[in-house]
Amino acid sequence: MPKFLRIGVHQSNVSGYTSKAWCVRRVGSTIFLKWGAVEVQGAGDGRKVHWTRLPQEKTIHCRTAERARDYAKAAIMRRRSHRYEPLTGAIANKRPSAEPGARLKQALATILIVDIVGSTAKAAKLGDARWTKVMGHYYAAVRKELKGSRGKEVTTTGDGMVATFRLPAAGITCASAIQKAVRTLGLEIRVGLHHGEYTISGGEMVGLAFHIVTRVAAKARAGEVLVSSAVKDLLKAQSAISLKDHGSHQLKGVPQRWRLYRVEG
Repeated sequence: MPKFLRIGVHQSNVSGYTSKAWCVRRVGSTIFLKWGAVEVQGAGDGRKVHWTRLPQEKTIHCRTAERARDYAKAAIMRRRSHRYEPLTGAIANKRPSAEPGARLKQALATILIVDIVGSTAKAAKLGDARWTKVMGHYYAAVRKELKGSRGKEVTTTGDGMVATFRLPAAGITCASAIQKAVRTLGLEIRVGLHHGEYTISGGEMVGLAFHIVTRVAAKARAGEVLVSSAVKDLLKAQSAISLKDHGSHQLKGVPQRWRLYRVEG
């Protein structure tokens, strides 16, 4: 069964990140597809890949074996052009927790999502080799600012990152610092922040707060940092951070409308 892993960081020497995998198998005139989120541990030939949750599956009946072969070939070509690399090793079932009860972890914090704007077009322009180097520098810059602001990395998202902060002000300060750092790489990012409860399951963040911050980030344009009203309400009155009202928004899939604010300066 051909398997493919989505690339977004320098896979040969990076460990402990989440990505996406995709598999295709042909049996006669039938195609079996499987895809989903995976966790990558280790680097190089020794890396191990685990599904973080049950993958999605789809069966396609092509009537003839020739049509099935053509379908599989075209599907593989599409994935290769979407920055997937061949994965020779097996994709194991979800990695068991180190101890009972460790699978779910609930917490309350300010959640930050950073995402590169126009990453696909830029990757196509630079080519795989140069883009891989840029992404390596990008993640190094993001992690440096997270460390300086006492942020905690939760997961990577192909060309973005999810992190948490104990204090909203620290998250906003970090977001602005990340913006300045990655501009030297010729990259523009959008950032969203929200404060709420979340759960870590299988190495991924889940819960309504995560959905909200994802939608907040999606509302941001290149170079913008947007925060939810939950973040604004927690900022101290004497805070030096300047916020401008960005209006009331309906966040896809989220109840009620939310007022968002743009970080100024």
